[in-house]
Amino acid sequence: MINKEWVLLTKYIIITGGVVSSVGKGITSASLGRILRSYGLKVAAIKIDPYLNWDSGTLNPYQHGEVFVTFDGMETDLDLGHYERFLDVELPGNSNITTGKVYESVIDKERKGEFLGACVQVIPHITDEIKHRIRDISESGDYDIVLIELGGTVGDIESQPFLEALRQLRNEEGLSNVMFVHVTFIPYLNAAGEFKTKPTQHSTKELRSTGINPDIIVCRSQEPIDKDLKQKIAHFCDVDSKAVVNTPDAGSIYEVPLVLDENNVGNLIADRLSLDVDANSSKLDSWREIVDLIKIDKPNVNIAIVGKYVELEDAYTSIREALIHAGADIPVNVNIEFISSDVDNLDTNLLKDLDGILIPGGFGERGVEGKLDAIDYAIENKIPIFGICLGMHSMVIQFARRNGYPNANSAEIDEDNKYPVIDLMEEQKKINNMGGTMRLGSYDCKLNKDTKSFEAYGEENISERHRHRFEFNNEFRKDLESKGLTVAGTSPDDFLVEIVEIKDHPWFVGCQFHPEFKSRPNRAHPLFVSFVKAAFDNSKNK
Repeated sequence: MINKEWVLLTKYIIITGGVVSSVGKGITSASLGRILRSYGLKVAAIKIDPYLNWDSGTLNPYQHGEVFVTFDGMETDLDLGHYERFLDVELPGNSNITTGKVYESVIDKERKGEFLGACVQVIPHITDEIKHRIRDISESGDYDIVLIELGGTVGDIESQPFLEALRQLRNEEGLSNVMFVHVTFIPYLNAAGEFKTKPTQHSTKELRSTGINPDIIVCRSQEPIDKDLKQKIAHFCDVDSKAVVNTPDAGSIYEVPLVLDENNVGNLIADRLSLDVDANSSKLDSWREIVDLIKIDKPNVNIAIVGKYVELEDAYTSIREALIHAGADIPVNVNIEFISSDVDNLDTNLLKDLDGILIPGGFGERGVEGKLDAIDYAIENKIPIFGICLGMHSMVIQFARRNGYPNANSAEIDEDNKYPVIDLMEEQKKINNMGGTMRLGSYDCKLNKDTKSFEAYGEENISERHRHRFEFNNEFRKDLESKGLTVAGTSPDDFLVEIVEIKDHPWFVGCQFHPEFKSRPNRAHPLFVSFVKAAFDNSKNK
């Protein structure tokens, strides 16, 4: 039981990274949050991205991975998806702070005269804005703990103002209310036959040169490191040997909270921040059950993601995780194949051994014809197929081409097409900027009964997150319905088509929204569960 009078002030845990990028700060942050949530604490999470972009919306997935959309319509870093899945919360869009947002706000204030003629500088104006945004989050929800992950690597030029702001935050909030966790990589040199700690020593030295001493060092490695190496790191980096924690590569990202818990990280945090919680007894039993369901041997189901960014799996992070959640729920083991749709003619031999096909979202013309080939194959061979956003658009296009409109297309791909079964929303046609011009965030949807979608959700009214500009063109709705297309879900006023199905097929569902953003390890998304079940049934019938 937590004494709320004891936890009077919001506590901050700041996670930095060193040695290499993509070292696992996001999963570490999310895992710390899972442990703290298990104690009954109210936890928020913030991702700071030092790039100058205002948000992630216009970033190339090959460079930055998936764009995660929050319930309030912000296009954010994919790490917010990890936070939501591990913490089982819905985070607001302002949980993603970027250099672009910070500088825009400061310049807007300067133009309005709010600085009273002062010379606007990085210190104090930029650092004050960063702290203001962090405190806005902590004050908005009466949080016990706010996790702050600083993107990039310590030593990056663009990270310096944020490190300074976080150093100031520690001084202003008090040492007992702010702690730092530094995540580094311990490389293993095959030629020398040993792990090397020097990069971690240098990274920690770089962090300390900014006035920040880490309280915990999380050492990422391919294989476990021994006690002597931990003591060496503790000695050279000036931290307690118990605070050097090793997280070797795991079979599943969902194992990381358990690994950290086994290393008594919850206890370390509770002692360092004076949290009145019982950190000695494990609170992760339900989480361990989820991990066991993911890890145990179970029947296999083979599902392909047919998209144009398949060379980088992070471009489809939430979809991949939603499939894993659904598999654990059933339970089956989902083997995911990534097949590139960026071809003139998709080799359908690649699809022959599949139990299900998923067509993900995306933008632009590239890769669409390959998706259409996969959809046609799924229709002909009665393979369960799930289309999301552009995937749904592709399903509508292919259905139209097979049913009286051989040249049908989307206006996004061919703006002069005579049969634009997918077209812009009227209010979008005069907008030129790319960022923030879409239908973004949560919107209500009304399901039609006697559909697979209604059967999956088990309720008539739902809410899902969107990220798109183009919609089903209602000029073709009546005719396509007469030819076998089922409109399974619409906006509450019945104007916008949200879900399409066809009845003469084992499982053919396309949705305008992105259900993957709401899937959780402990609450798999109903559409994904229904799809994976259909794919599993298909595998048994072969």
